[in-house]
Amino acid sequence: MKPDDVTLCTQRLSIEPLVAAHAEILFPHLCDPGLYAFIPHQPPESLAALTQRYRRLESRSSPDGSEIWLNWAVRLTGSDDYVGYVQAGVEADGQAMLAYFVFTPYQRQGYAAEMCQRVRDHLISVFAASSVYALIDTRNQASIALVEKLGFKREAFLPNADYFKDANSDEYRYRYAKTA
Repeated sequence: MKPDDVTLCTQRLSIEPLVAAHAEILFPHLCDPGLYAFIPHQPPESLAALTQRYRRLESRSSPDGSEIWLNWAVRLTGSDDYVGYVQAGVEADGQAMLAYFVFTPYQRQGYAAEMCQRVRDHLISVFAASSVYALIDTRNQASIALVEKLGFKREAFLPNADYFKDANSDEYRYRYAKTA
């Protein structure tokens, strides 16, 4: 199981392996504070900080080598317009974690479902992931609806899973299990 640098495609999207050069393109979108309502992160401090982070992610693996890190910038096919990014971590036990961002101007147009389904299927077929899971803040109704639409099943309620923006955050863990 080795990280790949393959661009994934859907009918409307090119899902490109994330590289440091994407920082300049994605930075303005990632500065939107509305994207961070349900996650314990803030917009990037600077373009330089984002570039440095993306440069680290180009290694495609955790520092200890125990997890494969896959990150993609997602753009409209045949266009220079980026709609978001998607990330996955493939763990040694065959489980994979999935997370994503769709930039505000592109939300509610089906892009999240399209890119998440393509990456989920890639994790199962190419990386032999036995299952794919997502952790979602219980207040994030859009993400809950998305993963349920994609066939993920709620398997756990995680009270006080995180603390951010001066409040405790509960999460659901959803899982998509590979069918035989």
